[in-house]
Amino acid sequence: MLTRRFLPPMSLLCAFEAAARHQSFTAAAAELHLTQSAVSRQIRALEERLGAELFVRERQTVRLSPAGQTYVQEIRGALVRIANATLGFHSNPQGGSLNLAILPTFGTRWLAPRLPQFLAAHPGITIHLTTQLSQFDFQLENVDAAIHFGLPHWPGAGLELLMGEAVVPACSPGLLAQHGFVQPRDLLRAPLLHLASRHDAWQRWMARHDVAVGEVQGMVLDQFATAAQAAMAGVGVALLPRFLIARELQQGDLVPALPQLPDMESAERYYLAWPTSRADYPPLQALRTWLKQAAQEFLQGGEGAP
Repeated sequence: MLTRRFLPPMSLLCAFEAAARHQSFTAAAAELHLTQSAVSRQIRALEERLGAELFVRERQTVRLSPAGQTYVQEIRGALVRIANATLGFHSNPQGGSLNLAILPTFGTRWLAPRLPQFLAAHPGITIHLTTQLSQFDFQLENVDAAIHFGLPHWPGAGLELLMGEAVVPACSPGLLAQHGFVQPRDLLRAPLLHLASRHDAWQRWMARHDVAVGEVQGMVLDQFATAAQAAMAGVGVALLPRFLIARELQQGDLVPALPQLPDMESAERYYLAWPTSRADYPPLQALRTWLKQAAQEFLQGGEGAP
């Protein structure tokens, strides 16, 4: 429950944020269409509520105090969230909006092409996408749900299993011709590309094929899309989810380094995650139902699926 005595009037917060951004009461007054003295009074009133000075006043200049620097970061984030919520409501007052965090390659390759189906079935819902590469605290982010790849563990969140994935060592046709891979151990002769979020993927793949190795050396990249581009350029061999590179495989830009071997099923899975406090939010319920159905149809269709 909100404690109202800790909620200063919005006018005071807006005056403080503007003055902090401009480092000037006069410039803040011009932005807010107020007088300089009015802004000064509002900030003084806020300081009295807080019991501390937010600005250091020196002759004709002002600058944030250490306490003010900390406070403005929190206040600015809260004001942005309020503005975004209001914008979302104005743009779609009947349906509601959903802030969804996505994994970059999964979002662009798998989710985005299917989103028109969801929007057509739910015309009142607006979806806002943001990128998150790893787990985060839902209480600290303005996010209603997230696509999660990993184990079924996210403290404080609900999880819906969407699909697994199968990975394949892939490289450019030129690199394959250069090295002529025949067996799994042969891949160690070529540069191997690693994904930062899956640091032990190559060790697991080698162990799966009874190749004893220590730490596997190679270039580390932060996203699948970058790894795929590097592999296409002939930089090395990348261990990539087949369904995310189906287009490149079909076009021949990438080829399996060892086509005779079956793909390796990843231990991790793709999930939809959400804060338990939002479980009953209608747009989230609609997305959850649709995503589960879309994933099932994808797996049944076999479009490069695991």
